Amino acid sequence: MSSVLRLIAILCLLLAPALALPDTGSMASDCPVLEATDTAARASLMQYVCYYSAPPGAPGHEARNPDQLPRNINWTPASGRDLVFSHTKSVYWVHLHVRNSGAERAAWYLKLNYPLLDEVTFWQAGNDTTETLVTGDQRPFGSRAVDYRYFLLPVTLDGGETRSLTIRIHSNGALNVPLSFETPAEVIARSNHLTLTHGLFYGALLVFAVFNLLLFFSSGTGYYFYNAFYLGALGLFLFAMGGFANQYFWPDNPGFANTSIPLSLSLCALAMILFGRSFLEVDRGTISETVLKGQAWFCIGFLALTLILPYNKTILLNTVLALTVISSLFIIAAVRWKQGYQPAMWYLLAWLIMLVGGLIYALAAFGYLHDFLAREALMQSAVGGQVILLNYAMVQRWRLLNQKLLDVEHNARTELEFKVHERTAQLRNTMRELEKANRKLSTLSLNDALTGLYNRRHLNNIFPELCAEARRTSQPLTLALVDADHFKNINDTWGHGFGDSCLQFIAEMLTRHVKRPRDVAIRFGGEEFALLLPGTDANGALNVCSALLQDIARTPLLSPDGNKVKITLSAGIASLVSGETQNQLFERADEALYRAKSRGRNRAELSEAVGVQ
Repeated sequence: MSSVLRLIAILCLLLAPALALPDTGSMASDCPVLEATDTAARASLMQYVCYYSAPPGAPGHEARNPDQLPRNINWTPASGRDLVFSHTKSVYWVHLHVRNSGAERAAWYLKLNYPLLDEVTFWQAGNDTTETLVTGDQRPFGSRAVDYRYFLLPVTLDGGETRSLTIRIHSNGALNVPLSFETPAEVIARSNHLTLTHGLFYGALLVFAVFNLLLFFSSGTGYYFYNAFYLGALGLFLFAMGGFANQYFWPDNPGFANTSIPLSLSLCALAMILFGRSFLEVDRGTISETVLKGQAWFCIGFLALTLILPYNKTILLNTVLALTVISSLFIIAAVRWKQGYQPAMWYLLAWLIMLVGGLIYALAAFGYLHDFLAREALMQSAVGGQVILLNYAMVQRWRLLNQKLLDVEHNARTELEFKVHERTAQLRNTMRELEKANRKLSTLSLNDALTGLYNRRHLNNIFPELCAEARRTSQPLTLALVDADHFKNINDTWGHGFGDSCLQFIAEMLTRHVKRPRDVAIRFGGEEFALLLPGTDANGALNVCSALLQDIARTPLLSPDGNKVKITLSAGIASLVSGETQNQLFERADEALYRAKSRGRNRAELSEAVGVQ
């Protein structure tokens, strides 16, 4: 008999540690134990977590504490994966064993990094005691153990103590359960970092909103008000989604805390429509205006439905509505840009960023993507980029309107000056003096900045004069058009910096070969040059061009990569004939240049109209 009693006593001692844990099912005891003092183990927390999904009607769905769970349920190891589930009616149980193998008492926090969960209940059992914390966003914010937007469970372990942590989670929407096990110092450090990040983000939104509101009051321009409205609604939506509104705005009204999310989302969609319609100057009666007007009425209707329908339905409807509005505005902006409305380009880029960021954020919020915190940061980055681009687009729109105003003012001034010029002789004299002054001013800008040669403006000024002089004096006037061969390859191979050096080299050669005082060398295009040679016939011009082409072809340049590069030119030559206009002369020289190009380049061709091949 005494042997039997001793055997029973030994078995009781062996089973005592297991009996000290709550009765959470046979498989829960198979979950590995997390060593709380091991930083690497805490970083891979999900390797130690097990969970159980209890759909309606399944064992555990109606259970309110771990003792009511069946012993034979199958716990599933998380195996390092985040617990993320799309819209579900199931109750989820999460289990974790933690141990403090150190010699001293220490504290940690089990952190659930997602604020939008309806029911969250924590149990921690050890040393024959069980502590319970019942919270969730369906309860007043004060039900949380720590005044923090996420759910924190303080866990204090004596030296050598092991505890069992169990969480019961139920929510009407998607289920995100991003867990971490952190020391108080780690929690504070992460909180400080997030506080700085969120403070900068929401502070910037507030500053932009107030700035646009002040612009509206000072200018009366409607889209400034709509932009301020949009920034305010967007900030309120993200504030509510991040758990801040529940913490600071209505901590004692959990019902409205949930309602505020779809409500602010529908307000945000309405503000998008009003701002987009005003900024893009959508004309009345167009398809775009009809679409935006219909969506605006949908937003108003969804605002009313948000106060009637349950949260899980309104958040889905309003999310679809917001994404539809963003897509519509993106398409309308593309149409307006195609129609020539330049500020629409920046608006288009802004909504492209918002569309991508909003879609990813929505997929994460509805449980289709992991790592909600990263998606939240991505959404904030997308919003920041969008706000910057939208405000830049408004600056561009203001510049466009200001330019239109200046153009109208300029046209009115020109018309008035013309009428006064016709009626007042004194003003005509004044205008002549002004014209002389303008000509003097224009002479200051007759040289090409890169090469130092005359530019196209000088060509336009002097070409008619030289043609008139040649007709009057019957002296020859020859025009040579010179173009660098394969110059695009030079830019593509060595860059525009080396290309500019080549153009300067060509200009230097032109100056060297065009020696007579009245001869003019002009750069009138990218790699296009013109030689005006008064008093020189076609053959004389051919000699000049041939010497020029040979000199350049024999003089290589050193490229940036150390290679010798030879530049060749093609030239087209035409002399003014009786009865010919300057445009006809230019066209003949251009045709000769084209012929030189087609016959192999690095050559000069005379115009066929002169009779010389």
